[in-house]
Amino acid sequence: MTPAEILSQPLKLRNGAVIPNRFAKSAMSETLGTIDNRVTPELVTLYRTWAEGGTGLSITGNVMVDRRHIGEPQNVVLEDERDLALLRAWAEAGKTGGKKIWMQLNHPGKQSPKMLNRDPVSPSAIPFRKELRSMFATPRALTGPEIEDIVQRFARAAAIAEKAGFDGVQIHGAHGYLVSQFLSPHHNQRTDEWGGSPEKRMRFVLAVYRAIREVTRPEFSVGIKLNSADFQRGGFTEEESLAVIEALDAEGIDLAEISGGNYENPAMAKGAEKGRVNVEVKQSTLAREAYFLEFAEKVRKRVSVPLMVTGGFRTSQGMAEAIGSGATDLVGLARPLAVEPDLPNRVLAGEQVTSQVRPIRTGIRAIDNMALMEVSWYTRQLGRMGKGKAPRQHDRGLWSLVEVLGVMTTRGVRTRLRAGE
Repeated sequence: MTPAEILSQPLKLRNGAVIPNRFAKSAMSETLGTIDNRVTPELVTLYRTWAEGGTGLSITGNVMVDRRHIGEPQNVVLEDERDLALLRAWAEAGKTGGKKIWMQLNHPGKQSPKMLNRDPVSPSAIPFRKELRSMFATPRALTGPEIEDIVQRFARAAAIAEKAGFDGVQIHGAHGYLVSQFLSPHHNQRTDEWGGSPEKRMRFVLAVYRAIREVTRPEFSVGIKLNSADFQRGGFTEEESLAVIEALDAEGIDLAEISGGNYENPAMAKGAEKGRVNVEVKQSTLAREAYFLEFAEKVRKRVSVPLMVTGGFRTSQGMAEAIGSGATDLVGLARPLAVEPDLPNRVLAGEQVTSQVRPIRTGIRAIDNMALMEVSWYTRQLGRMGKGKAPRQHDRGLWSLVEVLGVMTTRGVRTRLRAGE
């Protein structure tokens, strides 16, 4: 079979939902909300662009469940129905042409910068490593009632997303955010019912999943984004990740997306460029493009839940081989769709495609090695598409750095002014 034939096959989930092809847009934090964290028309335009470009399933980025705790300026926060009309327009745009759209739900926990939050929370009061402490404050440990409140916030946001017309939600359990913090023995050093053993550390994510299921219909899809590991000494391991996926599979979860890393070891941001990931990369992995396929094969042997692998896919042939091998059911794409939103349509039309994604280069080594610069440049392309403009396919070196720093500074100042600081 050709790549087009393989990747055009629909995927039926265990709840009966059908994704029309094997392309999935992995969540990227758009930061296209208002300064007070509300939905904007730019999100509607952006997700219509991806649906029209052929992506079968689009997963939104970082919709936060508590406006006191956000990860970046202009994250969308979903606590009530005040933006229901725009939420409905957003969902409808993502379903253009019969496509599917899920909302990613998230809480940053300790991964909330000082400029946004002077009182971050986490399972335990464990600070970031020394070089990040100027950006992130040491969190305080959550109380039991606060944990229960966050669980219900995830459920409330999911119920509103369903009412607005989204096809499902994804629990963000990766990349060092709160769910990931609960799972990690490094970040979660509690000795109560929420920590102290792998089984107790996974109690939070299971509580969130069950709470969402209680308030949504069976045909509403619920998925999880999970680290294969966080590549951190004393952190979340592959074996623990397998156990979490097994537990969620037994609960009936509809899709598991596999990624990896966190802010302290950002495989999720730097792993797609061969040789720049902060973990050892095997030659077999390089040959197969995606970084987490070998782990996905281990998962496949132990669970029946459909899988989505994100990180490293760059060619139509590599994508088709991953699906054809059975290692994954969906090809998760992020940065390729930030610069070529019509990439799926081109592959499905029979074109042999190689993504235009390239490493960001300013000539300043310290900047070029920062995940933040890389992520921010691609986020700028989402903003261009939200305005109806074409994304840039290549960075402009130092000019890109100036542009990114200017936007980040302006947003940070506006956020602090709004908070009255």
